[in-house]
Amino acid sequence: MSFFRSRWVQPPEDIVELSPTALAPAFRAAGTACGLKASGGTDVGIVVCDEPSAISALLLTRNAAAAAPVRVCRDRCDAGAIRAAVVNSGNANAATGSQGYADAVAMQERTAAAAGLEPASVAVAETGTIGVPLDTASVLDGIDRAAEQLRSGGGEDFSAAIMTTDSGPKRCCVSAGGVTLSAQAKGAGMIEPGFATMLCFVQTDAVVDDPDAALRGAVAGSFERITVDGQMSTNDTVLLQASGTAGVPLPAGLLDAVLLQLALEIVADGEGATRVGRIEVRGAADGVEADRVARAIGNSPLVKTALYGRDPNWGRIAQAAGHALAGIDLPEIGPGQIDADEVGTETAEPELSIDLGRGTGAARLFFSDLTHEYIRINAEYTT
Repeated sequence: MSFFRSRWVQPPEDIVELSPTALAPAFRAAGTACGLKASGGTDVGIVVCDEPSAISALLLTRNAAAAAPVRVCRDRCDAGAIRAAVVNSGNANAATGSQGYADAVAMQERTAAAAGLEPASVAVAETGTIGVPLDTASVLDGIDRAAEQLRSGGGEDFSAAIMTTDSGPKRCCVSAGGVTLSAQAKGAGMIEPGFATMLCFVQTDAVVDDPDAALRGAVAGSFERITVDGQMSTNDTVLLQASGTAGVPLPAGLLDAVLLQLALEIVADGEGATRVGRIEVRGAADGVEADRVARAIGNSPLVKTALYGRDPNWGRIAQAAGHALAGIDLPEIGPGQIDADEVGTETAEPELSIDLGRGTGAARLFFSDLTHEYIRINAEYTT
């Protein structure tokens, strides 16, 4: 099956899909199990760039209750020169106080020592249950073992090491325009942009003059445009590493296409989700207003359950838009301004739209349906 399988993604014409477990040249990765997951699965991973002059960009959650690894990245990382990242997927290490911060620092320093790097060049990411102390000794032992297994073919183990409630890995390796780009992501619940609500690691051998601008631009059209349940995570992390060894620039649209497809995979894998909808808001007073309306519609449990039930109930869309604009003298919204017909079809990716008739502002949002399974998964998450 092609990686680029959504109707909404347009990759560069010369793109070639490589093995999804491969890594871009100059990168190595590994993953191992240290006992954090009750299933005994792979839960500690490392990815390393072997090019000393590699540059990077790092985006982190805006959640005020940011987890220890996020705070460590903010305080102790050189975001433009990240050579490695260490991840665990069994414990979020969030709301764990000063000890949690010290544990994240220990992960950073142990990885740096094992990889022969400076601690400031190692990013730390964690995901899992909030408020539970980290079994640091086991994680550090896992880091040592993972470091010994680093290899160019380690993408499969690394992508397994970052998953929690994901139904499967989200990853790719593609080439276009003389460069290679690989990526691994995770996310299924607690998904609402702000900045992103998931983990994603991107590696490329392209020359990227301004990695921060490139990453922010690609994220703005992908991870910032998705929601599953309207919940901003404490642990969001997206890392772009560029070795520059290919000697040519990143092709236009490549990073955007890869991140949009990964973002849509996260929505499609939303806990219990069966469909992905795209809401297009037009005619808003400005872009901010359009975004507010799009999020109100995409996060409405009434709209989401209608999406699940294939009920093209345009009235629920009108209600959600009106809720977002409460207090504004809005012209009456009727079926002539709303298109929800595709909701009533069998397409897995229906499009919805609304025209507010107030101006030229526009926005779009990709969202999942809401099913019984989402309630079951989250009702039983820690029990």
